[in-house]
Amino acid sequence: MPDFSVESSLGGLVAGIDEAGRGPWAGPVVAAAVILEPSRLPAELIAGLDDSKKLRKPVREMLYNHIKAGAAHGVGQASVEEIDEINILQATMLAMRRAFENLPDEPKFAIVDGNRDPGLGVPTRCLIGGDASSLSIAAASILAKVTRDRIMEGLTSDFPGYGWEKNAGYGTKQHQQGLAEYGVTPHHRRTFAPIAKLIK
Repeated sequence: MPDFSVESSLGGLVAGIDEAGRGPWAGPVVAAAVILEPSRLPAELIAGLDDSKKLRKPVREMLYNHIKAGAAHGVGQASVEEIDEINILQATMLAMRRAFENLPDEPKFAIVDGNRDPGLGVPTRCLIGGDASSLSIAAASILAKVTRDRIMEGLTSDFPGYGWEKNAGYGTKQHQQGLAEYGVTPHHRRTFAPIAKLIK
């Protein structure tokens, strides 16, 4: 389970940063930055924080609400157009920088899930599997995933045939069937191989 040891070792305000949506065929990539102060959140809530992918949706939603209410946070995204223009890796870094810039307070340090420094302008530590080891990154992963899932659910009203409310834009069987029946939408990542193949 994630803990607060990395944050404590750095001292001062520390932002944990993570993203959601690098792999889907449609929709933006979303990042979140969270400055977590455990003393401001209930102990049972802190105990429940984990990598967002390991949590059931109702638990993620509950934690999301508590994080939004009790922790300084920022959210950023990069659009489908930006993903296609600069590639998904660079778009992810861009979304992380935007999330960091949207924090209400500037931290002294940042810890980022993964092995790439997004260039935040403060000392940054990259942690592979950080959402499973750092409470701040776990909180950011929850914020990013719930935000992105809600974006994809919102797009479903205009594009109901792709199952985005369930698959969040990933290349599931239902999504593939929607593409075969209805074609490519403005929200699809045209540089991703399965979509590029359909366009050709």
